[in-house]
Amino acid sequence: MKAVPAPPVTTERPRLGVFKLASCDGCQLQLLNFEDELLALADRIEIAHFLEASSRVVEGPWDVVLVEGSVTTAHDAERIRRIREQARYLVAIGACAVSGGIQALRNGADVAAWKAAVYPQPAWIATLPTSTPVSAHVPVDAELQGCPVSREQLLRVLLRLLLGATPDLPIASVCLECKRNGTACVLVTRGVPCNGPITRAGCGAICPSLGRDCYGCFGPSVDPNVAAWAAQIERNGATREETLRRLRHINGARRELVAAIEELERSTEGAT
Repeated sequence: MKAVPAPPVTTERPRLGVFKLASCDGCQLQLLNFEDELLALADRIEIAHFLEASSRVVEGPWDVVLVEGSVTTAHDAERIRRIREQARYLVAIGACAVSGGIQALRNGADVAAWKAAVYPQPAWIATLPTSTPVSAHVPVDAELQGCPVSREQLLRVLLRLLLGATPDLPIASVCLECKRNGTACVLVTRGVPCNGPITRAGCGAICPSLGRDCYGCFGPSVDPNVAAWAAQIERNGATREETLRRLRHINGARRELVAAIEELERSTEGAT
């Protein structure tokens, strides 16, 4: 999406705003986890709006805005539009903001039936039928994947934006990180279903380094070959149901995966 014109910022130090939509707060906590880096950062920027860290609120415009969470209500859809109008740069952080998150599992379900089953007064629950990423509603200048995001990536993107440089983010798959770390491929050596070949690098291949499979928390890599990956893990014994469940998970509403999931579903129906 084409970025909106940057509003004027009338502060000596660049202003940072951090906002939350439907999410667990984990990506905002990564910002707090900077610890020593956060102290240095606070000397150079004005943390104008960050309710996770401070009750102090400075109204926009802001130089950089970080948004965590997906849009699941009409209120948040309007709220993110107002935030975008006041943001020079807007960065969506985490699987919820980038892909719709775990909440997007409801996108293909009967939300009215779910509300009736879960809540004693479903009429009181004001929600949209789908959970959508921030980019479905406003232009986004950068997307930082992960559940939660990488602290190092977040700091790097933030600093580059404040310096006026283009954010640089990994585009390769987790497999590259396994190679760099000297980690044996769990898909090949143990035959376990691993999402590494179709998942974006950035986590440091934590799960495979501990002997377990990647479950795709950093979202799809650029141009993932989902069909080849699905064929491989199913040759290793995974069922089609398990394959689809692994794809839908945290990032199933991500645009790179939606078409692949639909194609696998059609091929499954054709085989029955």
